[in-house]
Amino acid sequence: MSAAEAVFSGWMKIADKTEQDEAGQHAESDALTALVSQYAATLYRVAYSVLRNSADSEDAVQEAFLRVLRHRDTLGEVRDQRVWLIRIVWNIVLDRKRRAKTRPETDDVADLARVLPAGGLSAEQRAAAAEHHAHVLACVEQLPAKERQVLMLSAFEELTSVEIASVMGVTESSVRSRLFRARNLMAGLLNHTRSAR
Repeated sequence: MSAAEAVFSGWMKIADKTEQDEAGQHAESDALTALVSQYAATLYRVAYSVLRNSADSEDAVQEAFLRVLRHRDTLGEVRDQRVWLIRIVWNIVLDRKRRAKTRPETDDVADLARVLPAGGLSAEQRAAAAEHHAHVLACVEQLPAKERQVLMLSAFEELTSVEIASVMGVTESSVRSRLFRARNLMAGLLNHTRSAR
């Protein structure tokens, strides 16, 4: 092999490696874009269930995706991306909550209600559904924080008690007992408002 052939051969290897790197980066970018589009609303609801503030919740979701971007090389090792992402945003919001140590007095349930589905309904049905959602969310607001958080993860995000335990860093039996209390409290609140009408 001549010197020119050796240089050309080496250049081809470098070009192939560059093309592979670019293809890998494009695939990585597509995977991250898919994660954002698939889970952004879920992560927002999780963040809002703790922070009770729309802007702070959006910031927490952005921070979660920035952390994913920083650790994108481990993305292939993740078994359940949904639970993994919820765990990331959960840790972020709890850190923020600990730092703030206060809950804003201007909770706005309408922020959460706007992300609930209402497609395929007539205008009258949509209005009734929106009123019902607002009522249910107002009742959820009255729950103690631990019960509210577990109920939000279970009812709205449809996580299992094992997944909730993983997200919250508590035992599964603790999750089940909090869910039991939350559901009983919700039943009482909903029955109370029905009888008051």
